[in-house]
Amino acid sequence: MIQAILRYIRGYVKIRIQGYSPERFLNLCRYHHILIWGLRPKDNAYEMYLTLDGFRKLRPIIRKTHTRVALLERCGLPFFIRKHRKRKMFLAGALICIGLLFFYSSYIWDIHFEGNDKWTDQTLLEFLETKEVSPGMPKSRVDCSQIVKDIRARYDDIVWVSASMDGSRLRIQIKENEDTFREEEKSLDPSGGPESSQNGNASQETARSDGADQTPTDLVASQDGVITSIITRNGVPMVHVGDSVKKGDLLVSGRVEVLNDAAEVIGYQYQQSDADIFADTQMAYKDQIPLTYQKKTYDPYEQRRLWYIRLGPFRISAGTLSHDFPKWEKYTEEYQLRLGENFYLPVDYGMICIKSYQTKEKKHSKQKLQEILTKNFTQFSKEMEEKGIQICENSVKIHVYKNSAVASGTLYLNQKITETADTEILTIERNEQDESNGTDG
Repeated sequence: MIQAILRYIRGYVKIRIQGYSPERFLNLCRYHHILIWGLRPKDNAYEMYLTLDGFRKLRPIIRKTHTRVALLERCGLPFFIRKHRKRKMFLAGALICIGLLFFYSSYIWDIHFEGNDKWTDQTLLEFLETKEVSPGMPKSRVDCSQIVKDIRARYDDIVWVSASMDGSRLRIQIKENEDTFREEEKSLDPSGGPESSQNGNASQETARSDGADQTPTDLVASQDGVITSIITRNGVPMVHVGDSVKKGDLLVSGRVEVLNDAAEVIGYQYQQSDADIFADTQMAYKDQIPLTYQKKTYDPYEQRRLWYIRLGPFRISAGTLSHDFPKWEKYTEEYQLRLGENFYLPVDYGMICIKSYQTKEKKHSKQKLQEILTKNFTQFSKEMEEKGIQICENSVKIHVYKNSAVASGTLYLNQKITETADTEILTIERNEQDESNGTDG
């Protein structure tokens, strides 16, 4: 591409050679370092392209090889300027256009994100605006390393960021963390312990594993089910695999008993319970759709279009858009002007289209109803899997009634059923008496 631009700026010609020994002509051009490209046979001759400097060196070679050379085309900027040398305004406009292109190439006109799923482009753009990074800023003010640091500092779930400039586009590649990490505090505070006084006064002991600023919690059942798996990290499990639980039942207690040598409870340690508990549960499923639907019919002759150009905050349109359609839809298409792949300009163009339509009531076929309900159930199952809920079995069936079709049944699930609840704080009072026997001396 660059080589073709340089050839155009310097100028080149297309020639045809004929004669007794054209091969010798080509060999001598090679010997004298005359650049030739686009060589191809034509009838009993050869056609090729040469630079202007190479064309000026052909005279002795033509005389030595007894060939004839015909000039077919003159190409390039020198010939273009010579041809239009009297059109001063045209040349001035061309120079101004080239100057504007160089001027606009020193700015960023588009910010493109790749790899972001959780965070939308609009959210990231709004954040970058707070850091004074936005379309229309000079390239000299773009600090790619600082942009990377700012994004990493603001979004903890983004594990990798890359920022680079491609033409007038700022390209930001993102890698989001697909796993969920939780910080777990497992250490217990050993400072608390039973205390006793010699006069037998009452004592009360409580200790918390995660510090006084964290409230101890239990894990309770969020719904009915049969326990299938328990992995406890903090707390005391109160159920076992195979147990049936009801909603609200205690699953893991955040209160740990402290026993003495006689297996008596002398105090409690409190902590935030943490466990993964899965259970087999049931869920009622129902999806209902009507037998009829409104089918839209568009009239290709009843449409209104409006073309426009946007220059920053200003929009220039070709007229106005008015209509008297009773039912209509509005569509907008907008594109940003660019040269090549990455050279974007601050110019947008687009079209606003208003389409008129009529509605007519249609009836779904039985097969179509089954397809729609099956598709809805498949999408529902996919969303459940994304939430970590496994559908082990289902008894969903499709029934067609007079005015609607219904897919209903029971889903047999395996899912996590824990939810947090505050731990009840208990106190223990222990009264002791000191008894002593003595004799007078």
